[in-house]
Amino acid sequence: MDSHTPPPPSSHPGTLHFIPPDLSAFEPSKPLARSLDINTLLWIGGLFDTYLSVSYPLRLAHALGPTWSLMTASLSSAGHSWGTSSIARDAEEIGKIVTMIKQMRPGGKVVIMGHSTGCQDCMEYVAGKGNEDRPLVEGVILQAPVSDREAIEADVPAAMISEANQLALRMCREGHDKDVMPNRLTKVIFGRVAITARRWVDIASPAPAHDGADDFFSSDLSDERLAASFGKFPASTALLILEGGSDESVPETIDKHALVARWTAATLIGGGVTDNTNGGVVEGASHNLNGNPQAVVQDLIRRVVGFVARMDSEELQHTSGGARI
Repeated sequence: MDSHTPPPPSSHPGTLHFIPPDLSAFEPSKPLARSLDINTLLWIGGLFDTYLSVSYPLRLAHALGPTWSLMTASLSSAGHSWGTSSIARDAEEIGKIVTMIKQMRPGGKVVIMGHSTGCQDCMEYVAGKGNEDRPLVEGVILQAPVSDREAIEADVPAAMISEANQLALRMCREGHDKDVMPNRLTKVIFGRVAITARRWVDIASPAPAHDGADDFFSSDLSDERLAASFGKFPASTALLILEGGSDESVPETIDKHALVARWTAATLIGGGVTDNTNGGVVEGASHNLNGNPQAVVQDLIRRVVGFVARMDSEELQHTSGGARI
């Protein structure tokens, strides 16, 4: 879940890539090598995000080497439209942007980097229904993966959550899943955003099943649930996990280091590859790093640059002896 603190007004040169009928990706200008083997890091924002509403991707774009370029995706769920969308639709749209990138740069690698709900999008892309039909990506970065359910439970009165959950579940059962929830039940945390009953169930993931589509990162998920998500990462898609040490969307009672360790273990048990050299908890990092000290932002950037460098040197690959980490 995203902080609403915006960066200051600014202008930035770059290329806007249009993918008909309504998708686009912005690529900040930077010197690149003259090659068809340019690699691309596709950054995917979270709830409420629009182009450059999170500021660190601009610094990251210029920190990447001359064979790596960064694009930020604009999906149909961007801004205030997420309440009527789904991560399944997001994953489908990400696939269309990745296809465009691979056609434009046929010799290059593609890494998708999610921020906040963008992390759920990345998980859905790799492990969700229909993943076998989506173009493969060589890497996934999860920055600020958080549980919407646990964040809501920490900020909203239990009675209000229960009322909203029961109403949303009933609306879905009665075939009104695309109808909007009453704002009086959702405005405490989401303001004036319209949220369908299905989207509320996806995000709030009501008990007892906790099977909302977005519920990948809750601390109480079983090992079996993690095996069905993190355990589905193929050996050809390296994973980097970056949890914010001061992420305001994660309840203080949750052990972030232990949670990252569980996600990493599930990935490795399933045959995937993780970068434990650069991954882990970024100490001092808030949810989106807007306004964080430069040293904290630079730490995050260093980790991402280190990850793609290890990909370039083929350090992150699966061998007969197991996953290299």
